[in-house]
Amino acid sequence: MTLENPILMAVIGGAHGIRGECRVRSFTEEPEAFSAYGPLFDAKGNRYTVKAARPQKNVLLVRFEEVGDRNHAERLNGTELFVDRAVLPETEDEEEFYLEDLVGLVASTATGETIGEVVAVHNFGAGDILEIAPPEGATVMIPFSEAAVPALDVEAGVLTVDPVAAGLAAGEDDEDLEDERRSVEAARVAPSQDRNEEE
Repeated sequence: MTLENPILMAVIGGAHGIRGECRVRSFTEEPEAFSAYGPLFDAKGNRYTVKAARPQKNVLLVRFEEVGDRNHAERLNGTELFVDRAVLPETEDEEEFYLEDLVGLVASTATGETIGEVVAVHNFGAGDILEIAPPEGATVMIPFSEAAVPALDVEAGVLTVDPVAAGLAAGEDDEDLEDERRSVEAARVAPSQDRNEEE
């Protein structure tokens, strides 16, 4: 099955035990809720139906109806699981949104300088990351934090990025450190030049 608008709900990690249980990292606010909207599908369209899920530390141990043994579970390591956006409930608050709703938003600075368009939202374990494609050149990654993205309007299709907090530009402290580094380097070079002149 091919999803028209896939929303990433979870990713399968390693196998657990010998009966086909999988370690699963859920991206829903309540981890167990990742299976609350029906079966899940991987990028190839394969279906995964959750039979049971229980928490263990920072992951879930999940039994899928389609996975019968450890060998099968091991082959699924790294598999992303999706549902279609249409099966998810609408947000109750205007300020609430799904992370996938950020894809397609135009990112710009507070002064109106366009940075690019959000093309993906990632999470590598240390927080959500926005991948932005500028008008030219390679994409850039910025943290999706209040400091880096101080404002956004999903309905208007825009978000505001602080280039310094996002790591796209040097701040005043960075510039001061660079000036200090240059001064130190200049001081090191000057005495050697004086010695050369004396010789």
